[in-house]
Amino acid sequence: MTAKISRQARVPESLAGKRFDQALALLFPDHSRSRLREWIDSGEARLEGVPAKPRQKVLGGEQVTLEARAPVRAQDLPQDIPLEVVFEDEAVLVIDKPAGLVVHPGAGNATHTLVNALLHRDPALEVLPRAGLVHRLDKLTSGLLMVARTLEAHTVLVAALEARDITRQYRAVALGEMTGGGTVDAAIGRHPARRTRMAVRPPDDGAARPAVTHYRVAERLAGFTVVDLRLETGRTHQIRVHMAHLGYPLVGDPEYGGRLRLPPAARAATVDALRGFRRQALHAARLAFAHPTSGQPLSFESPVPADMSALLEALRLPRDGA
Repeated sequence: MTAKISRQARVPESLAGKRFDQALALLFPDHSRSRLREWIDSGEARLEGVPAKPRQKVLGGEQVTLEARAPVRAQDLPQDIPLEVVFEDEAVLVIDKPAGLVVHPGAGNATHTLVNALLHRDPALEVLPRAGLVHRLDKLTSGLLMVARTLEAHTVLVAALEARDITRQYRAVALGEMTGGGTVDAAIGRHPARRTRMAVRPPDDGAARPAVTHYRVAERLAGFTVVDLRLETGRTHQIRVHMAHLGYPLVGDPEYGGRLRLPPAARAATVDALRGFRRQALHAARLAFAHPTSGQPLSFESPVPADMSALLEALRLPRDGA
């Protein structure tokens, strides 16, 4: 069985100079590169309405169209899972995801994911790539996620994300006392030995992709720092990898945090809170973008959830003897 794919996007100026096949992969990341290459070769992927060669350079501003057919994947199961909806209209959903909820079905997580919940809430999402999800959060990260409800909205929002026109801000708790803010500009790729992890790699590594994270100190605590971060790019595990690269891994991070370090003379309540915090202390706190249909600026904020709030209260306790 096949489904008709009909999508349009405009090449952002930031992609000027890239090959057509590279630009297409960035504009439509929900389709594999091999599938996109098939559509280029068949003429079903067009640049300014005409077929183009895979290696043809784009200038920026051109219209890209996909009029193709693709095999339909096995349907994900709709499931009645409660969702906290922050905003909803005919084109967009904004969800406040709890920590512990997996976003996409996959190996070991075929059900009880955000996608399953979205398909139950809006069955029409089954025709959209990844049920309309424009970006993702790790299972153990909480906070705001954007979902497109139409193919047109999905195309516009994915292009805006690639053009860095969507603001994503996070709040995190890091190990160590940072002296100030800054920017991490360090490419990220698969860890050379541990394939489930990511790592900072040399920029000329063909498997690495550019990654930029801006950060500033929000609050200094004894042995810890509350940090506000803004993503310029959106690589897998980007904030977690960049913070560990700086030497300030996130509290509770099971992959990049290393062994738990307890501050000297910490109160029992602080020690218990640190030992009991079983996820990375990372929350997607703000999301801002232009509405894909009206162009109206939209901005949403989410306070840190109860578990992070309790952790912060415990870390603010004075040390014994202080």
